[in-house]
Parts: sequence; structure tokens; C-alpha cells
Amino acid sequence: MDNPILRPSLNSVKATYDLAQMPEYEDLMTAVSSETGEKINRFTHIHQSAGDLIKKVKMQRLCGQKTAACFQRCVGMDAFNAVYSTTYEVDEKYGTSYHENFKNFLKYAQEKDLTTDGAMTDPKGDRSLAPHAQADPDLFLHVVERRPDGIVVRGAKAHQTGIINSHEVLVMPTIAMGEDDKDYAVSFTVPTDSDGIFMIVGRQSCDTRKLEGSQMDVGNSEYGGMEALVVFDNVFVPNDRIFLNGEYDFAGVLVERFAGYHRQSYGGCKVGVGDVLIGASAAAAEYNGAGRASHVKDKLIEMTHLNETLYCCGIACSAEGAATRSGNYLIDLLLANVCKQNVTRFPYEIARLAEDIAGGLMVTAPSEKDLKDPKLGAYVEKYLHGVSGVSTENRLRIMRLIENLTLGSAAVGYRTESMHGAGSPQAQRIMIARQSNLTMKKKMAKEIAKIKEE
Repeated sequence: MDNPILRPSLNSVKATYDLAQMPEYEDLMTAVSSETGEKINRFTHIHQSAGDLIKKVKMQRLCGQKTAACFQRCVGMDAFNAVYSTTYEVDEKYGTSYHENFKNFLKYAQEKDLTTDGAMTDPKGDRSLAPHAQADPDLFLHVVERRPDGIVVRGAKAHQTGIINSHEVLVMPTIAMGEDDKDYAVSFTVPTDSDGIFMIVGRQSCDTRKLEGSQMDVGNSEYGGMEALVVFDNVFVPNDRIFLNGEYDFAGVLVERFAGYHRQSYGGCKVGVGDVLIGASAAAAEYNGAGRASHVKDKLIEMTHLNETLYCCGIACSAEGAATRSGNYLIDLLLANVCKQNVTRFPYEIARLAEDIAGGLMVTAPSEKDLKDPKLGAYVEKYLHGVSGVSTENRLRIMRLIENLTLGSAAVGYRTESMHGAGSPQAQRIMIARQSNLTMKKKMAKEIAKIKEE
């Protein structure tokens, strides 16, 4: 918990608890449980209306603004809502008790205000092969034993941001599946300290700077995110924690719904972090003496335009949400995928403009140790000073924050994650194609053009 590389990630999750205790954020950060009627953290909520979906996006923007990092509870919240409606429909078809299992777990997670890691992404191995056809069957997580009291699973989940800070892990399949893949069509929850679970932490850019004790050099010294490869080495799952077990025809449904919810999320969290980056860029321009330059003003306008466009998409897909058969609300999937498709592009341009405004000092600045050095410090102060009234240290601090957001460890939670989080760009394009309803649009055009066909 006190490891300097891991601690900022824990602080980001802590912020989701702290903000929920503040009266000014109560409306966004808390909700009334549809299961118990009690006040709960919104990160454990099952959406009951389009208004709930909108508040979710606004909450995520707030958390991004406060941490400038990934705050790690979104995946669990999105998994909750996807599993809730899917288990209801599985039970309708097969007479299973998955929905009741999940509701019991949900009430437990709400009462304890647990952080739950949503785990979908398998390592996948050879992407051209189905799960059952892989040379190594463990490259997709699967059931290896079915017992009277539960199942045993083996495999791994990759890119698990926040798993090291989570109480529980909610596992889902990662792709649509056929009958031959039924052992891979599995969903469940287990505590993250269960026997057989191993978390192998990933490396990040500039991560060892956190070991040096310099608040300035890491850019964002308090908050961050941490990923891990999570290995499930023959992990036992009791029957009452199982939400899917071989019903392969619902694997794609669960994936599609989770992906939609999580692509909606990016219209909030990335926008909040973008707000911080825009603010840092504006401050850097002022510290450089370029704040009044027309081209700098225009770049800040463009950054704002792109950021707010992402927010528009997040709000739009929420406002167009509708109830599922289970009663919880699902976003408009087409608009959610449009939202995430824009997120794969716009943050890269926002980051490029931030680097443009900041200047080369962002990546060539000396360390805080040099700034404080008895001999060299005076030279750093002298030659890296900007406008009068702003200390050299403050100028370097804002440069380090921009570096952190665009190139450093926070790039995992902003720039690079914007590309691959919640699915790569092609994944959204596939979903956009499926839901674009070209047949209806062609019919509209032909009616307007007075076209009559045999």
C-alpha cells in the first residue's frame, strides 16, 4: 500500500470515496439503490433512467478533473450493468438462477461499497483463431473443471487497470463465441485475494521517478493508475458467484453491452483529464509569455472544441438510453461507439497541441535535484526563468504535469488508453457498421428521389 510506484493508483481510487462524502458532489457521486433503497456510491449503481446515465458521465468528468488520472472504478460499474441485464435474459431462456446470484453479489458490493475490477480482455494468442482452437487453451480464460459446489477456471486477463486496488474481480468473456467455445463462455466474481490469482504489474513510462522522492519530477505526485496481467491458476468459483457457465449464445450480448457502457464512460473520464491538460497548457503559455499570442489562443480553442465534442457524445448516448427487459437502462449503442471512436483520435490531437504550446522544455527540463543543487541551482533558476512574477520552479512544475499527461505514466490513463481502452478503433467501427441501418437510410433516399423498384 505504501509502495511509491503503486500508491498514486490507490489514491485515485480513494478519491472516488472521498468525493462521495462531500455534500457539494452528493448528487453526482451517490444514488439510491434499486435493490435496497439505501444511499450508495454511484460506482456500484444499476442505472434506472437516462438521467442516471447522464449523471454517470458527469461524475466521471468530475473524477477526471480531480485526479488527472484513471480512477479505476468505471470498469466494474460498467460490468455490473452489463451483467445485470444479460443474466436476466439468460435466466429467461434457460431457467438458470444467474440473475439472482448477481443481485445477491450486487447488494453485498453496494453495502460494503466495494471496488470491483471488471475483467474482460483475454491475452487472445493467435487472433485469427477461436478460443477453443488456440495452441494453448489457457490464452482465453475457461472452465477446466465443473464440480457440484462450483467451477475451477484457468487463464488470464490482460491490461487490468485498478485490479491491484480492487476488492473483487468480475470476469466476463471477451468475444462472441460458438458452441465449441462453451467452456470459455463464463462470467463470475471472486475476491482478488483468492487462491490462484496472481497480479503481474506492468511497467509505465517514467515509473521509477516515483522512487526518487521528487514531487515535481513526476508531474502528478498524488494520483495515477496501475495495470496488471492477472493470472487465474486453477481458481475455484462457488456456484452462487457464477453468472454465465457455458451459455455461449449470450457471450456476444454481454460483450456488446459492456463495451457500449465502457465506451460511454470515455465521454466523461477522458474529458475530465482533458480539462486538466487544457488548463496546464494555458498556464504554460502564460508562464512562457505567449498567453496572448493569437495562435496559442486558437490552439486552446481547438483543444476545448475537441474535448467538449467528446463530452457531447457521452451525454448524447446517455440521453438516448432505454430500458432493458431487466429494467436497467442501456445507452444508445451506436452513439456510444461513435463516442469512443472520437476518443481514439481527439485526445491525440489535444496532446499534440499541448506539447506544441508547452515547448521543448517539457522534455528537456533538468530534475528537481538540479534545481535545488547548491552550485547548479542558480543556473537553472537563471536560464529557465520565464515571465516575471512566476518562479522557475512553477514553470517546471507545469511542464512536468504536461509531460506526465502526454508522455509519462498518466499517458496510460489518457493518450494511449484512449486508443485501446474499451476496444481498439476497429472494434467501434464494426459496431457502428452493424448499427448504422443503411437499409432504412437507402429507403429514405429512394422515397425522396421517387425511385420505384421491382
